[in-house]
Amino acid sequence: MINVAIIDYKMGNLFSVFHACENVGLNPKISSDPKILKESDAAILPGVGAFGEAMETLEKLDLIKPIKEYIDTGKSFMGICLGFQLLFSESEEFGLHKGLGIFEGMVKKFSITSINGGNVKIPQIGWNQIYNYGNSWELSPLVGIDEGEYMYFVHSYYVEPVDDKIKMTKTIYECFEYCSSINKGNVFATQFHPEKSAKEGLKIYKNWARQINNRG
Repeated sequence: MINVAIIDYKMGNLFSVFHACENVGLNPKISSDPKILKESDAAILPGVGAFGEAMETLEKLDLIKPIKEYIDTGKSFMGICLGFQLLFSESEEFGLHKGLGIFEGMVKKFSITSINGGNVKIPQIGWNQIYNYGNSWELSPLVGIDEGEYMYFVHSYYVEPVDDKIKMTKTIYECFEYCSSINKGNVFATQFHPEKSAKEGLKIYKNWARQINNRG
């Protein structure tokens, strides 16, 4: 049985992630205990909320160093929504805030006007499509997911990674194109919520579970 730590820092859709893991045969445990994280076979950093508050809470719970050390071990790690954004170096949400710095890049807010001058609805809430950035999906948990597949999004900010090679998918919102998932080594992360994305989202969890087994 593959033990998965779902990192609890009081800002996430923990139970939907928990049930998605159970549905694909993983053994999830919701915890803010660094020891549980260290001993797990894989880990997920979910999250919904403000970037700065999230980093403050991770620091108070003494989870920042354990998360970085965990990723360095090479074990499988998934970031979802805010958990995706926190992997980057900095966010401009309510002032500048330092992130975990696993990858170089800035978290930025959607512009309030679209390319044609109309008002943009923020946050983006609902279904939107993902497209290949040109890097191979075959080496990521997106294997078998169709180009243009719909996934579920809830966010006002997007990530702008420095390294194009880590970008897996792009999404277009109000005529604006941005990175909606990344994959590098043992780290896979998405701006969308696979656990809320019906059958195709669950397929991502199945692929991730298979990769954990292969990596193990």
